[in-house]
Amino acid sequence: MAMQDNTITCNVKSYRMEKGWSQEDLAERIGVRRQAVYDIESGRYLPNTAIALRLARVFACRVEDLFVEEGSTGTQPVRVITGPAEPNTRLVLGRVRNRLVGFPLRGAEALSFGFNAADGILSRDGTAARILAPPGRLEGTVLLMGCDPAFEILSQHVARAAPDARVHCRFGSSLKALGCLGDGDCHVAGTHFHNTDDGESNVRTARELLSGHGARVVGFSLLEEGLMVAPGNPLGIRSVTDLARPGLRFANREPGAALRALLDDQLRQAGIAADEISDYRHEVTSHREGAYRVLCRVADAAMGLRAVAEIFGLDFIPITAVRCDLVIPVDLEHHPTLRVLLDVLQSAGLRREIDALAGYSSSVTGSDIAKIP
Repeated sequence: MAMQDNTITCNVKSYRMEKGWSQEDLAERIGVRRQAVYDIESGRYLPNTAIALRLARVFACRVEDLFVEEGSTGTQPVRVITGPAEPNTRLVLGRVRNRLVGFPLRGAEALSFGFNAADGILSRDGTAARILAPPGRLEGTVLLMGCDPAFEILSQHVARAAPDARVHCRFGSSLKALGCLGDGDCHVAGTHFHNTDDGESNVRTARELLSGHGARVVGFSLLEEGLMVAPGNPLGIRSVTDLARPGLRFANREPGAALRALLDDQLRQAGIAADEISDYRHEVTSHREGAYRVLCRVADAAMGLRAVAEIFGLDFIPITAVRCDLVIPVDLEHHPTLRVLLDVLQSAGLRREIDALAGYSSSVTGSDIAKIP
């Protein structure tokens, strides 16, 4: 047997207890003394290859299920709840009585469930907050505003990398996010304006709204934007020009949203005036709301993302792929949570999960796009 290795977690005891065996029972089954089983379970010793294989055989599992290396990210058998899932499906994982269980993050399950816990409660006069969060929680929090749903994935990866770090994501259009950043109301703004003949729209808009504030623009994702339509596309919608059909119901995004700017640019290129679309001013303020309108047959089409359309079981008509960027003021770059965030953007784990989202690519994740003086 090898001496104790503090980087290895031993799961033999939990497997034995599940079987209802005593240490003496297990010792007899694998041909060792009871003291050897005690030493293995207590972490005093690691078994040699032959004993490890015998343990795996009697428990009908793998050696790596019994002895897990700290920080190991290898593959493990998983029971997927709600039936078979497509390859690359994102999962929420938990271990139940030594069995790894996965809940697919797809459809409605990909969206938040239940209430979020508050950090504080506003006073009656609206000028103060009674703090509920533990000491240090607020100093470790970064406020990120934007409308890419994948920001929540970034938040979770930051929390895994540093338990004291938190990225709180707040939904807001690209224009609103940059405005809040310029006003000092958030730490990071997410923006995904599509590029036009004027060049880098994200950088140009950030420069206009952050006058007097230096900032760093970092790539986050490439995402596919277009029209969300009913399953099977019963009306045969093929492009934004079809939105001008008489009687076609449309859910537009609000002014300042990147998807609104994309639509306006597409209409301009097609020579279609906004007033030719009967529901042009019928606005929703989020990807989810637009998808709900189409799903409930209140609208025939809505601007949105391929990933959101897939979650709601809608068909999708692609228009373009755009780059979503994170804009970070230079005077905040030394915030400890922002340092973690920037490191996480370089991680393989985050990139793999972004690539697993429909219509997403991590090819620009963590790339330095521009410096705003």
